[in-house]
Amino acid sequence: MSEHEWPVLLWDNGLDLIALLFFLACFKGYLYYTSRKSTSTPCLAFAMHRFRKQWIRVALKRENRIADTNIVANLERNVSFFASTSILVLAGLLTLLTSSESVMSMLSDIPFSDDSSRGEWEVKVLLLVLMFIYAFFKFTWALRQFGLVSVMIGGAPEPVDHPSAAETRRHVDSITRMASKASGNFNSGLRTYYFSMAALAWFVNAWFFMALSALVVLVLYRREFKSDTLAIMMEDLPEA
Repeated sequence: MSEHEWPVLLWDNGLDLIALLFFLACFKGYLYYTSRKSTSTPCLAFAMHRFRKQWIRVALKRENRIADTNIVANLERNVSFFASTSILVLAGLLTLLTSSESVMSMLSDIPFSDDSSRGEWEVKVLLLVLMFIYAFFKFTWALRQFGLVSVMIGGAPEPVDHPSAAETRRHVDSITRMASKASGNFNSGLRTYYFSMAALAWFVNAWFFMALSALVVLVLYRREFKSDTLAIMMEDLPEA
């Protein structure tokens, strides 16, 4: 299937095109919404930024910061796991393209599934490939940023150096912002995993695809903005 035929397939099937645009609006719209609201609206990212700031304040008062670097190392391991998983998923998706006939035959037995052509199948797999590439870049960038957090903690003045209050505050703010940026990229990668579950529904039919896209937005919104977990964190929110 040539690259010039892929857009034609979507244009010929208007419902698939609408479903794809709806999915992209949900995906990019939610990422944009969370990035804008994370600094001003009570949510998990907002609360975690406050807790990170409190952690760095305490860390810079300690002469021995091994525990703090271990915390960052643990965060790096989590990010590294998802980055490695993204590579494995990409390898599986590329392998899937070579065995599309058997998988298409299996999907045709699912109730309410659409009869997709080979070209339509390739477009749907390509969407998943692009999503996991995006997730991989987010995870690896978060991994590098967490590494920078370790260096910044190690390079911050120790209590025996008697840093001024302004200098300490500057280090706390910069390290906290870097840690929050790393966490933000990690969260974007995780959200991409959630939305990739919705993208799998496109292999069944476009209506199922749109329904799961909306459901993922609702699930993520509730967890990040309305969950019991957030309520517990807000009860003991540190100062800004």
